[in-house]
Amino acid sequence: MFVMKYYKSLFLLPLLQVSPVIADYNANAEAAIKTLNNKWYDTNTGLWNKLWWQSGNMVTTIANFGIHDNNFKQTAKDIVANTYAKSANAQGHPGWKNDYYDDEGWWALGWIASYDLTNDVKYLNTAKDIFEDMTGGHTTPCGGGIWWDKKKTSIAAISNELFLSVAAHLANRVSGNDKQNYVNWAKSEWEWFYHSGIINSENVINDGIDKGTCKNDGKKVYTYNQGVILGGLAELAKATGDGGYIDNAKKIANGAINKLTKNGILTEDSSSLDEQGAQFKGVFVRGLIRLHQQSPTQSFSTFLKTNADSLWSKDKTGDGVLGPLWQGPAANANAASHAAGIDCLVAAAQA
Repeated sequence: MFVMKYYKSLFLLPLLQVSPVIADYNANAEAAIKTLNNKWYDTNTGLWNKLWWQSGNMVTTIANFGIHDNNFKQTAKDIVANTYAKSANAQGHPGWKNDYYDDEGWWALGWIASYDLTNDVKYLNTAKDIFEDMTGGHTTPCGGGIWWDKKKTSIAAISNELFLSVAAHLANRVSGNDKQNYVNWAKSEWEWFYHSGIINSENVINDGIDKGTCKNDGKKVYTYNQGVILGGLAELAKATGDGGYIDNAKKIANGAINKLTKNGILTEDSSSLDEQGAQFKGVFVRGLIRLHQQSPTQSFSTFLKTNADSLWSKDKTGDGVLGPLWQGPAANANAASHAAGIDCLVAAAQA
């Protein structure tokens, strides 16, 4: 298992004029990451609990915390470097590619976050390579968008949001013609997505587009489908200087908070809390904090801290594992629910 390295005691943080509340979020996030790695990280494969797309998410989370907390930065670098070295071909395809475009998008975002952490261009180049493969899915019969999978079985919201987000993230990390190319991809994807009808009258996003009718499929509203688009639009606003993307992102964020919370706590459908669905809420709060960073909004900051406080006090098992119900009780915890909880702690610290 991975050996965590601690360079400076969190007890010293108040001397650096960090408020006690923020110091608690930092300490809690670091403790939770240590639990994640001690229980589930395999240094031989670079994956957590043999999970695939979820491990891409965990790379993003750990890199984000390393960027936020300088005391954790070297540990984060070590973890992402090991995962990069060990996990590339785990799905039988080279370079974190497989038959599902959403899986590829998660890994691309993970390597972009790793580039932000390290300034090592190999991570950025890997994300570019993954995105290029994703463009091969831009062949749907619905006037735009990409398929969920290479067998072309469905048109999912998540794969399209990730496509937009990866393009927008890349646009902010390159220059010249490369930047314009990624901006064009992200803008085109948003125009199609916005006019597709997948954003319903409650300003939340359903699960996909019916490939026969090219209309909203009316399926479940999941938290992660509300989260990826927030980060993507925040990055696109930064790349273009167009505040209209922020306005649309805030409508979706507020729609999700209205639709997908109970007493102020983000809540996923109870039938979706296995090691797939338990990851979803982390994606939402990660997108929300990126939107908040681009356009600070007090209600978003309060929301993130309220959820972090609740999950830490009510949804932590005796061995420190975070469960899928942030309002408690702490039960049915797994690697994905724990990782999603870390996302919330990191977002609260960033807020």
